[in-house]
Amino acid sequence: MNFGAVSAIYKAEMARFFRTLLQSFISPVISTSLYFVVFGSAIGGRIQEVEGIPYAAFIVPGLVMLSVMTQATSNASFAIYFPKFIGTMYEYLSAPISFFEVTLGFVGAAATKALFIGLVILATATLFVDLTILHPVSMLAFLILTCVSFSLLGFIIGIWAKNFEQLQLIPLLVITPLVFLGGSFYSISMLPPAWQIVTRFNPVVYLISGFRWSFFGQADVPIGVSLLAISGFTALCLGIIWLIFRTGWRIRS
Repeated sequence: MNFGAVSAIYKAEMARFFRTLLQSFISPVISTSLYFVVFGSAIGGRIQEVEGIPYAAFIVPGLVMLSVMTQATSNASFAIYFPKFIGTMYEYLSAPISFFEVTLGFVGAAATKALFIGLVILATATLFVDLTILHPVSMLAFLILTCVSFSLLGFIIGIWAKNFEQLQLIPLLVITPLVFLGGSFYSISMLPPAWQIVTRFNPVVYLISGFRWSFFGQADVPIGVSLLAISGFTALCLGIIWLIFRTGWRIRS
């Protein structure tokens, strides 16, 4: 393992993040506050509780997951696309480092950024609601796994994209709708039986359900299934990245 190379990539990406630290933190804080005003106050005034949990507290895990998934994907996709765009990707390919080390540096930095933002949103949420986390270790584990898995997905998107428009296509048209339809602001048990079956084909349901369980001890799907889903998704992304570097798809042309 070339730790020097991994550290260099990681530090370079984190330095870019800290140069825009203020806007990186201010934006999610404002967005979270607006969600609480709209969903927590307006809708929460009509829906007092969901499965015995105050609605304003119930939506916190969904808000965190929404931001973490989109931020992890966007950060990782831009980080690997930019070297392709300016031509420095060939330096990584010719350097004595493996694809795993390149991936570890970029994905590690993107996951760290998303984790920071997730914790900032969680801290912001405590200003609006009384929040108790029943399983803090599990909460942190789910948060880190989600950051890593969606950073891997973003890494794949960054390699796939041919322009900046495609770079935003998947996060806007796929990930964000899946999060909203994945039980972020409601329990899937509130849906008609037929739609409950359809919703279970949404992989984000399992992530949000497991993350919500770590807060309140309640989940729409078994916690073991949630862990299996996110582990399988992470393994799939790693396999795709290995295949990309093995074949040179979209990185050697």
